[in-house]
Amino acid sequence: MNGKFLTAVLVLALVALVAAPTVLAQAPPAAAQHGGGEASLKIPDLGQVHVGGIGGRTLLTLGLGVCVLGLVFGLVIFSQLKNLPVHESMREISELIYETCKTYLITQGKFILLLELFIGFIIVVYFGFLQHFDAFRVVIILLFSLIGIAGSYGVAWFGIRINTFANSRTAFASLRGEAFPVYAIPLKAGMSIGMLLISVELFLMLCILLFIPGDYAGPCFIGFAIGESLGAAALRIAGGIFTKIADIGSDLMKIVFNIKEDDARNPGVIADCTGDNAGDSVGPSADGFETYGVTGVALISFILLAVREPAVQVQLLVWIFSMRVLMIVASGGSYLINEAIARGRYAKVARMNFEAPLTSLVWLTSIVSVVMTYAASYVLIPNLGDGSLWWKLSTVITCGTLAGAIIPELVKIFTSTESSHVREVVAASREGGASLNVLSGFVAGNFSAYWLGMTIVVLMGIAFLVSTLGMAALMVAPAVFAFGLVAFGFLGMGPVTIAVDSYGPVTDNAQSVYELSVIETIPNVAAQIRREYGFDVKFENAKALLEENDGAGNTFKATAKPVLIGTAVVGATTMIFSIIVVLTAGLTQNLDKLSLLHPPFLLGLITGGAVIYWFTGAATQAVSTGAYRAVEFIKANIRLEGVTKASVSDSKKVVEICTQYAQKGMFNIFLTVFFSTLAFAFLEPYFFIGYLISIALFGLYQAVFMANAGGAWDNAKKIVETELKEKGSALHAATVVGDTVGDPFKDTSSVAMNPVIKFTTLFGLLAVELAVSLTATSGPGLSRVLSLVFFLLSTVFVWRSFYGMRIKGGEPAVTHGAVGAVARSK
Repeated sequence: MNGKFLTAVLVLALVALVAAPTVLAQAPPAAAQHGGGEASLKIPDLGQVHVGGIGGRTLLTLGLGVCVLGLVFGLVIFSQLKNLPVHESMREISELIYETCKTYLITQGKFILLLELFIGFIIVVYFGFLQHFDAFRVVIILLFSLIGIAGSYGVAWFGIRINTFANSRTAFASLRGEAFPVYAIPLKAGMSIGMLLISVELFLMLCILLFIPGDYAGPCFIGFAIGESLGAAALRIAGGIFTKIADIGSDLMKIVFNIKEDDARNPGVIADCTGDNAGDSVGPSADGFETYGVTGVALISFILLAVREPAVQVQLLVWIFSMRVLMIVASGGSYLINEAIARGRYAKVARMNFEAPLTSLVWLTSIVSVVMTYAASYVLIPNLGDGSLWWKLSTVITCGTLAGAIIPELVKIFTSTESSHVREVVAASREGGASLNVLSGFVAGNFSAYWLGMTIVVLMGIAFLVSTLGMAALMVAPAVFAFGLVAFGFLGMGPVTIAVDSYGPVTDNAQSVYELSVIETIPNVAAQIRREYGFDVKFENAKALLEENDGAGNTFKATAKPVLIGTAVVGATTMIFSIIVVLTAGLTQNLDKLSLLHPPFLLGLITGGAVIYWFTGAATQAVSTGAYRAVEFIKANIRLEGVTKASVSDSKKVVEICTQYAQKGMFNIFLTVFFSTLAFAFLEPYFFIGYLISIALFGLYQAVFMANAGGAWDNAKKIVETELKEKGSALHAATVVGDTVGDPFKDTSSVAMNPVIKFTTLFGLLAVELAVSLTATSGPGLSRVLSLVFFLLSTVFVWRSFYGMRIKGGEPAVTHGAVGAVARSK
């Protein structure tokens, strides 16, 4: 499974999309509808309604062209970055990082296909045997689940490739001593990922809408959403475990041996660089791809379930996807405008505030998106409903779009290097050491959860109030649709959200590439660079710029996390509604069971909280055990005398340790989630509804708290290193300890809440329908027995995730003889 194989998979997916209409036309008629929820929904004829004076099908076909342009935009930037100048010593390091990333991704690809067997089995049992779909229809669902996996996997691969081009080019550009290229190259890489990711996702969804017959589009969408959700969950969780094992293993060496950041003699540094991509590039890329797609599928499902008139369904579908197309234009245009302004201000300066142009990009894109939302809605749906819904729907989306700009500002208050909260962490550390460092970070995380939670409540509250102004004439539960549109608005400027998130791993890697290249020790390197590249090197300026930019990268990595988790929670509302509609026969039966007066519903609420806390602990357990093994190996094998770099074999061994524990942790977590979802769905449907609501709410606050506490600890350390210049001091040691506590907080447990919530909710739709169908055909007894069996299976993997992953001391590490002993004695 290499790059060529990946290309072949994606091409095969596109061929399947293009060929499907012909093949499906020759297929046997679809089975009669036996339920099947989302998979049985029929997409109405998009050509029956003209939107904005243009046929709906024609308008969305034009959208395909915009997606292709967005794809070209991303590929052009990719080519530009690849062709930027770079010194051979730096290129060597970035290619070594890419090779280790590639090995990791290949391993993960095989692992995801193994997990797909579990999901595929449930799909076959439910749709084939219980819903009596014909074999061809079941194969279509399975095929599109593979396309969803290929999409998540493909954009993740693209992300690591462009980031490993950008990291060495950024490191080399810093040698000029000018700030602007150090900012511009990572952002270019991020925009390339963001534009390509959103364009590919939207292209695939538009192809399903336009080219798949309406009665087959439902199965295609459900399969696609499950596949991309599975791929994202695996890559996000495993990547988060991998990166923090490596990060902790590398960082602790600074205290143990009093060596500098990214010391080339430390065999953990290459693994740390690989982890920056595995956790901070691969994970967010796949996560963003899945979030964008699943939110779209949830809105499609709502429109087809809750809107009465087919003509109105078409208007809303065309409007939503037209808005998504325009947001690609808004993001690309805003980036070009912002870049021109930034170049004019910072092109020749030696120092700059790296956060300033990133902040202006987010706000510019938000404002442009809001203006385009109202303008396009006025053109596309001026007569929808009573003629006023165009601005009401636009206002609801705007609540989400503004959240995408406001939430990063709030996050910066708690995580930026300029933040008073972060500076309080530093002050507390100076007097109270690691203990007060950790406590101050906890305070910052808790306060951030309060303010972000209140902000989301206010914006969703506004959306709810607007939904009461006439939307009920067109649909049932208009508030749920409004919440889904808020999630849609969160992702309205998706390319820019992904771009500023991807900025971080490039800046982090650039600093590491600089150190690992040992470029300052290469004989006559200054003269060589002057002769071949035409500028005089400024080593000290370069290192200072890279460290400062890494702080900005930390901040903006932190800002994207609550946006994605907020999208998951708000979007989950819409998906849970789809389950409620199925269970209540269109909101006509059993509504009393959606109440605290129904004991199973209350018990489900309590159970969801328990599972969120299990997940937090299980993910952290995988990190702590893996980090223990990594630290043990590094301490035993690090060579500090007579070498300038760690051996490649030792570096690869650390990567192997990280991969091993990432996969162990991911396997236990996935199967616990898988069997728990089945167990609770089979136990009692309304228990399961309470469970889904609970994991969304507990997950929101747990994730925001952990992400922002971790961000505060991370940048407290950065202040000590860059502004105070106290590396190697007791204060530095205290902040390193705090950072290692924050590592699994911000980059493992918190970020993985997003795909876990969405996967559980999406797969839960399938699981609860499976349970209801089985109960209807075989009675409740079998369902209760299966619930117990699934629950016992889940507890096996809960046990494995803790007690099976415990740190067991006393096992001697493999050493390089006397060298290891000398290293340990230092």
